[in-house]
Amino acid sequence: MDGQETIKRGAWGSKTAFILAATGSAIGLGNIWRFPAMVSQNGGAVFVLVYILAVAFIGFTVMLAELTIGRHTQKNPVGAIGHIKPRSPWKFIGYLGVITGVCILSYYSVVAGWTIGYIVKTATGAFSGDVTSQLTEKIYTEFTSNPLQVIFLLFLFIGITTYIVSKGVKKGIERWTKVLMPILFFLIIFLAVRALTLPGASTGLIYYLKPDFSKLSGTVILYALGQAFFSLSLGMGTMITYGSYISKSDNLVSSAGWVTFSDTFIALLAGLIIFPTLAFAHQPMDVGGFGLVFQVFPIIFSQIPGGYIFALLFFSLLCVAALTSTISLLEVPVAYLVDEREWSRKKAALIVGFLSFVIGVPAALSFGGMKIFTKIDFFGKFDFIFGNISLAVGALLICVFVGYVWGVKNAIKEILSGNHKFKIKPLWVFSLKFLSPLAIIFILIFIKKLVSG
Repeated sequence: MDGQETIKRGAWGSKTAFILAATGSAIGLGNIWRFPAMVSQNGGAVFVLVYILAVAFIGFTVMLAELTIGRHTQKNPVGAIGHIKPRSPWKFIGYLGVITGVCILSYYSVVAGWTIGYIVKTATGAFSGDVTSQLTEKIYTEFTSNPLQVIFLLFLFIGITTYIVSKGVKKGIERWTKVLMPILFFLIIFLAVRALTLPGASTGLIYYLKPDFSKLSGTVILYALGQAFFSLSLGMGTMITYGSYISKSDNLVSSAGWVTFSDTFIALLAGLIIFPTLAFAHQPMDVGGFGLVFQVFPIIFSQIPGGYIFALLFFSLLCVAALTSTISLLEVPVAYLVDEREWSRKKAALIVGFLSFVIGVPAALSFGGMKIFTKIDFFGKFDFIFGNISLAVGALLICVFVGYVWGVKNAIKEILSGNHKFKIKPLWVFSLKFLSPLAIIFILIFIKKLVSG
């Protein structure tokens, strides 16, 4: 591959292609796996309320800021910041995004690999007959504590991700997301409707939808904000990278709005599936844990006529949803190496993919596969550091950079290109310059107290 081919950038075929790809990045395990677990562990409905507020007033703000930087510069996070503010320390934002993307990819792919394992388990009849919560817990524990199995699945999933990213934007990312994401939407809606008709579902709904403000705490706010950033793929450079492939004629405000709405809608639907099902299975609402989805969904499928087929479909599509997210995570460092280092896309994808696999092994062994890794809990620590702190820092720096360094006038000029209206401009500017930074700083101060205390 010659130098010209090496640095050639991709582009979305249409606005719809971008929205589906960006939504695919946002919609994934963060919604269907991590969100219900966070709700369960952090007070139920009060967490949901804080999460919705965080998405509406902070998540959307940062989303639009990142997309604007990306489209304006047509570069990866490091190149984008360097283009706007050459030879300045602000390039740290881009490097932080690249590092965060690699680290989240490493442990995220552990759970993504589980989806492949559960497809196989479902196909071989592991969940046939009378499916109880005791059975699903036993299967989950045995599955996640098998070291060779979880490492192989981690390797397999990162390998698939690497292959797709190496093919580029249109032939790889766009082709995969354009067809499969709408199917995921319809299946999630169907499962939510079915869960709501289960006996005892109302108990789960009360926990999920009726806030108990006595459970509101700094920890709840921290995790709700962290979940908003994690779920929307913010603070890690993904939306800067995806924004760099957007046409100058597309409406950035509506694009950011659609991605934010779709992501939140799916997360809320996932909760409508999980908590009524927990109530039906006579399980405590605060059972929590990252294995929640893998222990609850087989129960609901056993109650549906033709549940075997739906289980296969669901875990297959959960796998696809995870894949669209891992693709976006890998695309950030790959775009950096292609743009800034002039590597071939294939070389960049292979090397970063392998590095992510190596980093992910300790996380894969954190569920009983090896005592030392289980005791240290690499998975939990990775998720806390990179899934909460790093994303919050990245989002804060984006707000400050766009609001005060690049300047809102320049950002708004880019947003308005293509003669699009921006009716919420005053609200966005206020959130970008004041509300979002102050909220994130408050959370980071709380994190410091939480860690030191």
